[in-house]
Amino acid sequence: MEEKVSQLIELALSEDIGSGDVTSQYFVSEQRSGRAFLVARSEGVVAGVEIGAEVFRRVDPACEVTVMLQDGSSVSPGVQILEVSGKAQSLLTAERTAINFVQRLSGVATRTSKFVKAVEGTGVTIMDTRKTTPGWRLLEKKAVVSGGGHNHRMGLYDRAMVKDNHLLVDGTSEDLRNSIQSMKKDHPEVAVEFEADTLEQVEAFLGMNEVDYLLLDNMDNFTMKKAVAMRGDRKRPVLEASGGVSLETVRGIAETGVDCISVGELTHSAVALDLALDFVPLPERFEKS
Repeated sequence: MEEKVSQLIELALSEDIGSGDVTSQYFVSEQRSGRAFLVARSEGVVAGVEIGAEVFRRVDPACEVTVMLQDGSSVSPGVQILEVSGKAQSLLTAERTAINFVQRLSGVATRTSKFVKAVEGTGVTIMDTRKTTPGWRLLEKKAVVSGGGHNHRMGLYDRAMVKDNHLLVDGTSEDLRNSIQSMKKDHPEVAVEFEADTLEQVEAFLGMNEVDYLLLDNMDNFTMKKAVAMRGDRKRPVLEASGGVSLETVRGIAETGVDCISVGELTHSAVALDLALDFVPLPERFEKS
């Protein structure tokens, strides 16, 4: 498991358990065993299942965890996602943190899958943004992929994305080519994307062969169709639509002919999938080996 994810699990457990789980410690016998299933309470797409499994193992390495569904699996109410058994105290201590991870990430995957289905047949790619929960970016972007979407840049380091604020702050738009060439010299692997708010900007940026992606920001569908026509038969730059994208509008945007659509709400507004940990009554006591 990646170090960043491992640290996030430790942080989540630390904030929840603190100095100890007093409820389980004093109200559940240490000798009691338990067996439970993580179960879906609503329809959706699961993600983060291995993270949830790891939470139980971190709380108690003796816990036996069986992952029943992989990330990207569709679920309906009553479907079992993973099984866990071991000391009842351990299972109860890990329960909420494990569910928090899986339900949040499953919410992202579920929301993404709805957008992907909405544009089926258009050939358009649904992409995420950097509008992620601080510290959770890697996990949330993996959840987007589980939902059938694609990742945009991971951060400020893997794609140069020149927006209007960059041009306003620096005021050197006439030297854009020099800036691109300088960056490419130092970072040849990094793609270049420019944001365009108007067709005049689209025309200007289309004349720069160095631009890999062109973001059509908050344009209406009629204007975006014009931008697509201006590019003609060329494959570059890749045309990305962004701004004001919802489930109600995404199909119309896709039909303008753009290549991809970035959607902030995949991560910043996803609703957690309803999940629960259902315990199976066990009369026997937990036996230490």
